[in-house]
Amino acid sequence: MSHAVETGRITTDIPARLDRLPWSRWHWIIVIGLGTVWILDGLEVTIVGSMSDALSAPSTGLGLRSWDIGFAGAIYVAGACLGALAFGQLTDRFGRKKLFMVTLGVYLVGTVLTAFSVNPTWYFACRFVTGAGIGGEYAAINSAIDELIPARYRGRVDIAINGSFWVGAAVGSLLTIPLLDPTMINQSYGWRLAFALGAILAVGVLFVRRNVPESPRWLFIHGHDEHGEEIVRDIERTVHDETGQDLAEVDERITVRQRRTIGLGLIARTMVTMYPRRTVLCLSLFVGQAFLYNAFFFTYGDTLSTFFGVTQAGYYIAVFAVSNFLGALVLSPLFDRVGRVVMISSTYIVSGVLLGVTGLILGNLDATTPTMMGAIVFFFASAGASAAYLTASEVFPLETRALCVAFFYSIGTAIGGITGPLLFGRLLDNASAGKDITGIAVGYFIGAALMALGGVVEAFLGVRAEGQSLENIPKPLTAEDAETGEPAPAQT
Repeated sequence: MSHAVETGRITTDIPARLDRLPWSRWHWIIVIGLGTVWILDGLEVTIVGSMSDALSAPSTGLGLRSWDIGFAGAIYVAGACLGALAFGQLTDRFGRKKLFMVTLGVYLVGTVLTAFSVNPTWYFACRFVTGAGIGGEYAAINSAIDELIPARYRGRVDIAINGSFWVGAAVGSLLTIPLLDPTMINQSYGWRLAFALGAILAVGVLFVRRNVPESPRWLFIHGHDEHGEEIVRDIERTVHDETGQDLAEVDERITVRQRRTIGLGLIARTMVTMYPRRTVLCLSLFVGQAFLYNAFFFTYGDTLSTFFGVTQAGYYIAVFAVSNFLGALVLSPLFDRVGRVVMISSTYIVSGVLLGVTGLILGNLDATTPTMMGAIVFFFASAGASAAYLTASEVFPLETRALCVAFFYSIGTAIGGITGPLLFGRLLDNASAGKDITGIAVGYFIGAALMALGGVVEAFLGVRAEGQSLENIPKPLTAEDAETGEPAPAQT
């Protein structure tokens, strides 16, 4: 590693001081300020999935076909992939806080413009911009959360926050019911108001986020150790005042070589040559969950209306949403207590097997039964899918964290999240011609196989990160061995 951009060397106890903090109201502010991004994403995805009929009607909507609705889902995910990569690099370079404010602003612009769509092309373009903002949020937010939450709480908090996607999904699905009721609201405006609601929520989140500090871990790596120290002292005072607990002294320190920037070449080598097993692991987890979720939820409203004559899909999708959120909430503590490997592998494999069974019996079900089967499947899948983000954020060095999250989200989602909605849209078009729902079963089987495969890979390559400091899961790239003064060795 070149020393040309090295700005100094420090020994710091900032990670140990953050990890030893008791839970306090300050941590809840972090959870609320940063975790609400998943509520926004859930709102977006569910609104689109619930409004297939409204968007299809030429008179009040945009005249979208089933394939167009699948394409809109794919273009949203494509924007999220590219946004994650672009903003992920900027997050590692310029800091967590700057970027989680910028990316929320991009989302806000995109969703407001969506509400004013006048034709399919405009709608697709706005979905891309909205997705870019959400993708950038994933990279910035996962990094910031994991770097601010104490190690012993990190698993449950990260998974529960990622699971809050389904709070947005439930709200979005229920809101579409009155908005798409022609006796209550003119249908030319109902779907537009649904998108505008996301913008209103985003404005509220912007105000909360002003109180979230920059990551002290990012600051000391990038030569701003005095600012990082100031933030940690302020956090400690706040936590002490809120809890009344005296904070124990720490004796664990880490020595790092500070750098202004970390080059993309070094980041690529980190993933491919230093941590190849972890790279394979993260790709497997992201591909499986991305295909399953994006394929299923972007098109389920269309499935219900096409084969079961359901005009208000919001009720059914709300059931899914509640099940997903409960799964993440109920199972999340086990990721810290039982461990990452056991919980991730089991949730992936169980949800994959159950989804395969659902595909086998699809032709014998009514609208209620596949919804209930799906609720059981996604109770387990939601915790596993949330753990994919936790894994990517934990198992790579601090300097590359945001871009690694972005990379695996983008590649996994490009493979699973773009092909999934397109495949399901095509399957729906073909199956609807013959009015045979079993024509979409192949999509279920693919999703089941990818989830089960992700669980098997986790069982063999998973990292036992529970309770460990982020700087120990691996050492930062700029960390030095305490005895030799050389860069700390990597773990595969």
